[in-house]
Amino acid sequence: MISPLAFVHENARIGSNVSIGPWTYIDADVEIGDDTEVASHVVIKGRTKIGKGNRIFQFVSIGEENQDKKYAGEPTETIIGDNNIFRECVTVHRGTTQDEGKTVVGSNNLFMAYVHIAHDCVVGDNIILANYVGLAGHVHVEDWAIAGAMSGYHQFCRVGAHSFTAAGSIVLKDIPPYVMARHNEAFGMNYEGLKRRGFDKPAIQALRKAYKTLYRDGLTTEQALPVLAEQGKESPAVQVIVDYLAKSSRGIVR
Repeated sequence: MISPLAFVHENARIGSNVSIGPWTYIDADVEIGDDTEVASHVVIKGRTKIGKGNRIFQFVSIGEENQDKKYAGEPTETIIGDNNIFRECVTVHRGTTQDEGKTVVGSNNLFMAYVHIAHDCVVGDNIILANYVGLAGHVHVEDWAIAGAMSGYHQFCRVGAHSFTAAGSIVLKDIPPYVMARHNEAFGMNYEGLKRRGFDKPAIQALRKAYKTLYRDGLTTEQALPVLAEQGKESPAVQVIVDYLAKSSRGIVR
């Protein structure tokens, strides 16, 4: 149902069984997939594609012009997957031509109130960003990562899969997969989360060994990488870390 008090541009593409609340604004180049709920006072603008089954709460803004001063109105995009929850006052900004020209959000994510996802971010699947988390431009967050409330991520940071960031952290470096971090310090791996997600005992044991190699044996990242590469031959879970470190450009939390 579309409220008669909502503004939905005649060129917007609205799927079946979509509800749109009063005082919501939907722009011309917006596409909204089936079974999506859009509450009141929501703004969705620009070239924005939203998948199926999303829940978008009041005062959310998706696809607005980004806050990069180099942005000059280019027709960049915002792409949202399926079954996400955007709680009150979440903001997601469109991409820039200085990157891939799009901000991308995957599926099955929970974004709690006041989360900000800046231009050119790439956010994967099954992620939780707690209240007031801020992603600066070009941040990549991989699947199953969790960010504690009021955490902030510097531009171009990469947040590894299954990682966990403590509340109130200011993150200036990359966080490897599975690692728990506060500010720019690692303090273990997210073993309990991995157990809940079906990682078996041999995989977790291999990751314990990998964490010791990377953080407890007095090695630099460059020195640890070949050792981890050998461990990765026996453990696909460890190989994920090896692949991640090979493409990290900011350095990792230590």
